Amino acid sequence: MSTFAHAAEPANRAQDFEWKSSEPLVRPPADAKHIFGVKDPSIVYHDGRYHVFMTTAGTNGWGMAYASFARWEDAPNAPLFMLDKSPIGPGYRAAPQVFYFAPQKLWYLIYQGGDPLYSTTKDINDPRSWTAPQPFYKTIPESVKDDKGQATWLDFWNICDDKKCHLFFTGDNGSFYRGETTIERFPQGFSEPVVVMKEKRDDMFEASNTYKIAGTNQYLTLIEAMRPGGRYFRAWTADRLDGKWQPIPGAEMNRFAGADNVKFNGRIWSEGVSHGEMIRDGADQTLTIDPCKPLQFLFQGLDMEKGKKYEYIELPYRLGLITATAPNAISAMCSK
Repeated sequence: MSTFAHAAEPANRAQDFEWKSSEPLVRPPADAKHIFGVKDPSIVYHDGRYHVFMTTAGTNGWGMAYASFARWEDAPNAPLFMLDKSPIGPGYRAAPQVFYFAPQKLWYLIYQGGDPLYSTTKDINDPRSWTAPQPFYKTIPESVKDDKGQATWLDFWNICDDKKCHLFFTGDNGSFYRGETTIERFPQGFSEPVVVMKEKRDDMFEASNTYKIAGTNQYLTLIEAMRPGGRYFRAWTADRLDGKWQPIPGAEMNRFAGADNVKFNGRIWSEGVSHGEMIRDGADQTLTIDPCKPLQFLFQGLDMEKGKKYEYIELPYRLGLITATAPNAISAMCSK
């Protein structure tokens, strides 16, 4: 049986999402004056520990870091390892995604370095063991070039079914893209990307993330959108990764999480809900979430100091966790 008691809620209300937020759990180390913010988290739970990969924004530009902890209460004191000290190396690195690719018995870290890149390791506990960056595409696909011939792709996200791996991404232009390859050829052989959905720029902006919903034939996609009250996520479902995505019912603009439906205990420390990842039920390439457990989403929150002006790279992003507090369209899929 689902954790939530659906019978007490009106049918239309049961579809809307409601969340509670933690305090900031991961922030730049106090002695790291050169780091302004931590962003774009990707997270897996493996062998009794959470493993979090994130973007760092600082005086040296954009890089990536890693933290590990056994319990959420340990997260604020978990040290950050800067991944430029691994073979991933220095330079522009951002928006990581981590998963275990079971067919090869390898961990994959996907990230943007302009183009989509990946590194691998056999031991996720050793952040120095990641391999040097490799590209998914040998050349920039024509379908992601704008009128000036510039690439418009970012925030890369891989998910696999039983036959294919699908590389989703956005372009800060209202378009949601997908390329595919076979399980056997991954990480090579990705097809020319196609536009899966297209809306206004602000309504389908960036940071897409897609999951398999356990016990169903359904997939969930979340995409970040923008409005004056801050960033927020919208949600769609489909019955196959190369299928048609339908807006999830229950809220205006198929809202998943944002300022309107997240409650804070005391200080409202985040302006909106931005780039993040669901807490998965497992670590493999299927990216499965359990609808029978309260959903949790690790996100970047903007903890602004009132009256202070920031350059974009200086924005004080911190990582926090939101947990669903009411029945919703995903918990309704629980068959237990």
